[in-house]
Order: sequence, then structure tokens, then C-alpha cells
Amino acid sequence: MRLALCNEVLAPWPFARQCEWAAAVGYQGLELAPFTLGEAAWRLPASERTALRRAASDAGIRVSGLHWLLRQPEGLSITSPDAAVRARTLQVLRGLVDLCAELGGEVLVHGSPAQRRLTPGDAAGARERAAEVFAAVAEHAQAAGVTYCIEPLAPPEADFIHTLAEAATLVRAIDRPALRTMLDCCAAARAEAEPVHGLLARWLPSGLLAHVQVNDPNGRGPGQGALGFADILRALRRHGYAGWLAVEPFDHHPDGPAAAARAIGYLRGLLEALD
Repeated sequence: MRLALCNEVLAPWPFARQCEWAAAVGYQGLELAPFTLGEAAWRLPASERTALRRAASDAGIRVSGLHWLLRQPEGLSITSPDAAVRARTLQVLRGLVDLCAELGGEVLVHGSPAQRRLTPGDAAGARERAAEVFAAVAEHAQAAGVTYCIEPLAPPEADFIHTLAEAATLVRAIDRPALRTMLDCCAAARAEAEPVHGLLARWLPSGLLAHVQVNDPNGRGPGQGALGFADILRALRRHGYAGWLAVEPFDHHPDGPAAAARAIGYLRGLLEALD
């Protein structure tokens, strides 16, 4: 397992400083939220992509992937009945797939609940339209050599794809090699009937679960709430998980750097205890 930090936790620091600080406290990767790179991150010029890659390399850290994909630009949707909106959304997603690959990332996490809302009176059609977009972007991800993950999210934040079972059903139906699902500990603890470590034990052997984000159901970082992560890490170890473990607190308490430093100390302590 490799530990990454979701980089919005360190915003608005310059990217080079984010890389240097994260590497200094022990993270091996940064998982980038594209909006932290500007409204049009999906079409960054080659010179800026090169500068980002160099900043990470100089700090001795990797870009592990991308998440929070559709926060910007405004007006995007994978479920909209407007074909032009979906085409624009797919254009952005393909651009982000290319950005991820060019920065050396391995995985993209598709959460973006506001941009996958079901259409009132046409829920079935919205689901079909989402599946078409996921299939198209998965083809692009396969060509780029990255994995595209559908993220289950808890209600009321999301009204579509709440559980790993729902995400897995969609992944199997679309049946593209680069399309997988992932587990966010906060969302899973809120939406699933089964404990998080039980979900990992059940779904990791399926090969459908390709990424894990760690956070507490209270929105803070691991170790800052009631969710026990020893069993979670034990399940990941037991089932040979070798992907990224991305720290993604939403409530940065007492601030972003402090939450990030506490999280990696907590996780490393647990991992050492399991050795």
C-alpha cells in the first residue's frame, strides 16, 4: 500500500510547496483535485503539465491520480437529457484522463454527485445516459493506461450509486477493462449496512475494487473520529491490496496541514503495529 494525500487539503499553497510538504511528512503521492489547478485543468497546456510533473519529481513524490473531477467548469452532467451537455462533459472527462496519464497518475475517481443527479421523471433514462458516458470514458482510460473508478456516495449527497454492490453491477454491465469501482470510508460507513472492513473482505477478491480513500464518517481525517482503521488496514493487507490509500478529509481540523500530518502519523502507526 502506498499513502497519498488529496491535494485540496493543502490548497491554496502552490503545487510545488504541496509536493515538498507532503513528501516531507511521509506521503508517497498526491491525488489531485483538478479544480486546484484552475477551471480548465482538463486542457492545461503542455508546458504547465511538464512543470507539474517536474515539481512532483523534484520533491520525490508522485501524482497518484485525480478525483473530484467535475467541480469545474460549471454546467456539466453525465445524466442530462441534453446531448450537448453530455458531450461537453465527456470532452472534459477525456481531457482529465489524458492529464492523469501525462502526470504519471494511475487512477481517476468519479464522485461528482451533483453532476450525476437523476433526471426527475426519467430516472431510468438518466441511468442509461450515465452508463453510456462511463463506457466512453472507460474506453479512453484503457487507451491511456489508467483506471477509471465509479465512486459510491451516500445519500443525501448523491441520489445514484450509493453502494459498492450498485457500482459493481454497473461496472459489470458496462464491461470495460479500465472501469472499476472504489471505496471511500466515509461514504461506505454512512451508506452500507456492512462494516467497512467487511466490505473490503468481500469486494477485494472480486477484482472490481481498485482504489481506497480513507476518512472518518464525521468528515475528518482517519484517527479523528470513531471509525477504527486497524481492521480496515488489516483487511487490505490480508487481501493483498497494493494500490493507493488516499487520505481525503473534508473537515480540515484544525487546518489542512495539521489534519494531513495527523492522518499519516496515525496510519503509519497502525501499519507498523500490523507488521
